[in-house]
Amino acid sequence: MLLRQIRGGSPEAEKLLDRSTRFEDGVDDAVAAILQDVRFRGDEAVAEYTRKFDRREPPYEVTRERWDQLAGTVGKRVHDALDLAATRIRSFHERQREPDVDVTLDGVRLELRVTPLHRVGLYVPGGTARSPSSVLMPAIPAKVAGVAEVIMVTPGASPEAMLAARLAGVDRVFELGGAQAVGALAYGTATVPRVDKIVGPGNAWVASAKRQVYGEVDIDSVAGPSEVLIIADDSALPAWVAADLLAQAEHDREARAILVTPSTALASAVSAELETQLATLPRKHIAEQSIAEHGACVIVGSIDDAIAFANRFAPEHLELDVADARTVATRCTTAGAIFVGKWSSEAAGDYVAGANHVLPTGGAARYASPLGVHDFRKRTSIVEYSEAAAIAHADDIAELAACEGLDAHGRSALRRKQK
Repeated sequence: MLLRQIRGGSPEAEKLLDRSTRFEDGVDDAVAAILQDVRFRGDEAVAEYTRKFDRREPPYEVTRERWDQLAGTVGKRVHDALDLAATRIRSFHERQREPDVDVTLDGVRLELRVTPLHRVGLYVPGGTARSPSSVLMPAIPAKVAGVAEVIMVTPGASPEAMLAARLAGVDRVFELGGAQAVGALAYGTATVPRVDKIVGPGNAWVASAKRQVYGEVDIDSVAGPSEVLIIADDSALPAWVAADLLAQAEHDREARAILVTPSTALASAVSAELETQLATLPRKHIAEQSIAEHGACVIVGSIDDAIAFANRFAPEHLELDVADARTVATRCTTAGAIFVGKWSSEAAGDYVAGANHVLPTGGAARYASPLGVHDFRKRTSIVEYSEAAAIAHADDIAELAACEGLDAHGRSALRRKQK
């Protein structure tokens, strides 16, 4: 049986919860050396590593002429699908803008001013991956937030990614990849501008680089393998459940595709469907290894137990293929995105639904959220005292300052009272 069955509450089921992001030995050290080199030698170091890893010579910025040429080769059906996705993503994210806060309390005006980041870096995988959706999902919210400049880096500018960049409003594109691209964005070089935040997926070297430059710049997250958890009951169609598990498993060999069900009959039917559908899947070897090594069917006593397990697992994607799915969804509190009912596939969420597909992985949904407009805006507190309020608060400020042993704080407040 391809999809191993394990019992809820067993040690094997508990082991599924451990998905912390770890890199192979030596990756962090190698990335640290590259970042330090890029920081101090700039474009010269970037060029050396790009020659070594990607066999590409400078200049690296994609000209407008080449951009137009690449985007113009995309077929009409893909172009129309990208247009649909961009329109829906933009429409949903335009409703996420948050207002400023401005309130006056007894002579003290308090404001929370919300402003966009100035410049954002977007990392887009290249090579054999065309990844136009990985352009739309971060770049559109950034532009909706008011970011003045979005800089995209990619180790291989595919026609589809370049068209997506045009539709999303990306300003500049550099054919750079790996840790050196992250370093160029974080520190800035003579040709690559320094950004305020870096977003987008990548391999272990990219993830390590993002984690190491955090603090110099903001990042979206250090993403682990993609994952789906499907809660299903006897009303689910085994062929659909299997198709959704494979849609996740084909991402890469480390992807997690988990079924949780109280029905042993459904579990067996889904496993059989997996083998049937794998036979004709172009990425069979990737999906098969993912299912065999990281997939599982957790057999639980009830849908209540399934919900409890899902809330502990905190999946990136949670599908609810159960009767009365909307009611069940109200009880699922810990997931990056919840897909309600059998008609709501995670694949739709990846492309055209409109919600963002950049989601917390590895259990981070316990505290993290989907990427959105809020990720590209910063908040500034503004405090304005009237004379009367400054005098009225002086003694209390001084009292608290003395409590903490910070006498200069107290004197600063009392001077305004003793003017």
